[in-house]
Amino acid sequence: MTLPTEMNAVAITRPGEPDVLALVRRPVPQPGAGEILIKVANAGINRPDIVQRQGNYAPPPGAPVDIPGLEIAGEIVACGAGVARWRVGDMALALVAGGGYAEFCVVHESNALPVPRGLSLVEAAAIPETFFTVWNNVFERGRLSAGEWLLVHGGTSGIGTTAIMLAKAFGAHVIATAGGPEKVAACRALGADMAVDYRTEDFVQATKQASGRGADLVLDMVGGDYIGRNYEAAAPDGRIVQIAFMQGHVATVDFRRLMLKRLTHTGSTLRPRSVAEKAALARALEDKVWPLLAGGRCKPVIYKALPLAQATEGHRLMESSRHIGKIVLSVA
Repeated sequence: MTLPTEMNAVAITRPGEPDVLALVRRPVPQPGAGEILIKVANAGINRPDIVQRQGNYAPPPGAPVDIPGLEIAGEIVACGAGVARWRVGDMALALVAGGGYAEFCVVHESNALPVPRGLSLVEAAAIPETFFTVWNNVFERGRLSAGEWLLVHGGTSGIGTTAIMLAKAFGAHVIATAGGPEKVAACRALGADMAVDYRTEDFVQATKQASGRGADLVLDMVGGDYIGRNYEAAAPDGRIVQIAFMQGHVATVDFRRLMLKRLTHTGSTLRPRSVAEKAALARALEDKVWPLLAGGRCKPVIYKALPLAQATEGHRLMESSRHIGKIVLSVA
């Protein structure tokens, strides 16, 4: 196919509220050595996109400065020199460092994966950021094993829904926190053994009651006063993995619990990681998780798909926290 020289994209015109996003025209990027060019059918919206739009999350070197978007799915339309796995016409999903809110996006071939059998491109675009994050932080850094108890905060977010499904698929028990009866019911429907309404219930007490000893692993994106409460909820020798700080990254914590329970508190970010590190995560996912997706044992939860031109509405919706699962932009 003959590629156009320009494309539509959504850019952050200045730091601020969702209305700073605007549809713009940009040159179509060209794949370099080892890279592929994907004609984007769908792109996922994620919290880091919100933080970047607010001016609080600079993209890593080499990523588009003002075009957000960390996960895409679509058709490969060009391959750079040395690309071995992919051919023009293949369908792929990919984890990108930025630039996903556009008609075309470049990514290193090792950070792309085939669309799992039976999934739509809308569903495929909702996989990379959340599944890469959950796999790395729950199963690699957090070392969750079958029979252990996972406490996951934000159970109806894209990360939360994915963590519930994958933890259950690998034989763990899950306690999820969520806000309100509808979201609590959604967590249970996804397989959570217990769902706690953080607005009316104490997740520390509920976790200890359900597990008998506390959570072996806590996946936290909240921060703030949850940090100390996570220490309370954790079992002896438990692990806490921090992936975000929606309620603040500064907290006053009694660290005696860290010592007395022999806890491990770690954390990570995904976007700044190297191509090689992301490639290793992609290989692990294809080996361990792709069979689950292809077999229908888990699939991304899609809340809403919006046209690319309505990215502003997508950001407003995410910031409202009304959604259950993923919000996706339809580009093609």
